[in-house]
Amino acid sequence: MFAEAGKILFVDDDPALRAANVQSLELANLSVESFDSARAALGRIEPGFNGVIVSDIRMPEMDGLAFFDAVREIDPAIPFILITGHGDVQMAVDALQAGAHDFLTKPFAADHLIASVRRGLTHRSLELDNQRLRRLAEESEQAGSPLLGETPVMIRLRETIAQVAEAKIDVLIEGEAGVGKELVAHLLHRGSQRSGRPFVEVNCGALPDTLAERQLFGEESYDRRTAQTGKIEAAHRGTLFLDEIENLSPAVQVRLLRALEDQEVVPVGAKEPRPIDVRVIASTKRDLQAAVAEGSFREDLLYRINIVRLRIPPLRERRADVPLLFASFVAEAAQRMGRTPPPLSDDVRTQLLEHDWPGNIRELRNFAFRSILGLDEGGAAADVVPTDRTLPERVERFEASVIESVLTECRGDVQSALARLGIPRKTFYDKLSRHGIDIRAFRS
Repeated sequence: MFAEAGKILFVDDDPALRAANVQSLELANLSVESFDSARAALGRIEPGFNGVIVSDIRMPEMDGLAFFDAVREIDPAIPFILITGHGDVQMAVDALQAGAHDFLTKPFAADHLIASVRRGLTHRSLELDNQRLRRLAEESEQAGSPLLGETPVMIRLRETIAQVAEAKIDVLIEGEAGVGKELVAHLLHRGSQRSGRPFVEVNCGALPDTLAERQLFGEESYDRRTAQTGKIEAAHRGTLFLDEIENLSPAVQVRLLRALEDQEVVPVGAKEPRPIDVRVIASTKRDLQAAVAEGSFREDLLYRINIVRLRIPPLRERRADVPLLFASFVAEAAQRMGRTPPPLSDDVRTQLLEHDWPGNIRELRNFAFRSILGLDEGGAAADVVPTDRTLPERVERFEASVIESVLTECRGDVQSALARLGIPRKTFYDKLSRHGIDIRAFRS
């Protein structure tokens, strides 16, 4: 989950000035907490604090500069804005060179304060997001499964794969293009008793009808140079992965069904069948039941391969996993290209939050590689960033993403989610209804 809107800590020992500035910030819909001393504010600051600090320089006990030094000891990346009198400008400039975010000279207009604070909040939000992505990248390198994701649906999918892999049954994998069907097939093979045997992949979508029979069933010839072992026979005692099985012609479907039922193949030109022992894993991006209704796929073949069905959800159904996946792909891209991962920019962050990723994992990975090269900065990503959404639509999308992320972290526990979101129960359920979020999907 990306960092939510941060808080402003406003510190000034002048009650009137403090009250006036706090009011200006609150009227700008900013969350602010006020303190009359630096020591009182220090108790609210810890590493990873999501917010901005605004402090006067001239204060008793601990002045603004000493306060700034103390904050830097806790977390040097927290944006710190100093309020100065004319006589303190040089001190403020020195602090700016030492890492302070900004300084304002009294008297200052409220809109100047608000603008400076907003810049600080944006900077802090991006910094925290970058820290989180770096952690996610490190965690992804240590993950036990390359099938990344911490949403409940992905946790259940990994658990199911581990269970099904050991079973001696065929599997049908469903999912849109780019969701990782081939990866799941490899994981099923790796976790099975056949892992030391061949894993033979057949791309049914790229298999012309004229060559399909020879490719799948093989060809016998008196000339050994022209004889061909079929893919099915090559997978003997191993796993046969039929990718995009919906593309097989009806004639090939008939022969495939017979081979699987009889556990033997008859190569083209052969007189005798050859025994086979294969586990079939098939994948499809179509609804095969609908294909059966249309007459393009055999119902008996569907029943034969559909002993266990695994559905891989598209990214738009598990948005909370996007940062983790992006972090992993950025780390991969940086390693392959010998580059240091760049900080997460506001444009990239917006893209991750708002894009629907119709190309799923493949599209997100390509985006990560382009980001490493800096090709998505300055509008280069205009072809994939939605430009027809209004501000309210963007806000709605962001709000839904935050709620889904919190529910994922809380595993659907309402009380925990309410505490993290800081909203009343009725408001929470109103938002669930408005965004069409089913809380049951987050309970594991």
